[in-house]
Amino acid sequence: MSERIDSQKAPEPVGAYPHARRVGNLLFLSGVGPRERGTKVIPGVTLNESGEIVAYDIEVQCRSVFKNVRTIVEEAGSGWDRIVDVTVFLTNMKDDFAKYDSIYAEYFATNQPARTTVEITALPTPIAIELKVIATID
Repeated sequence: MSERIDSQKAPEPVGAYPHARRVGNLLFLSGVGPRERGTKVIPGVTLNESGEIVAYDIEVQCRSVFKNVRTIVEEAGSGWDRIVDVTVFLTNMKDDFAKYDSIYAEYFATNQPARTTVEITALPTPIAIELKVIATID
């Protein structure tokens, strides 16, 4: 049996899925990007009139993604320090990994969950990073 978690503070999902699902003492987050709730604004992204990325700042996107993950995890009743596994999707590993890894180390200085980072060709919205997270929860 699982419980659906829908955050009232995190960006709305872009498809037919909840922000997270709780199963027992585990919290599984759906993919989380850097968008802002209630708007189509994507921090750190400049789009042209066709909606294509013309410039982006991976640091701004990383910080926004981490903020959104924290919002969902805490609103669900867990905490940042209870994150146990992170899968990171980057659209440009060569250019973005070093900066992302530096920011990741800052946010996870005391809690170092298991982590996998993969490069993909695209994400559902014009973003450069998305996180998939598992946390424990009481």
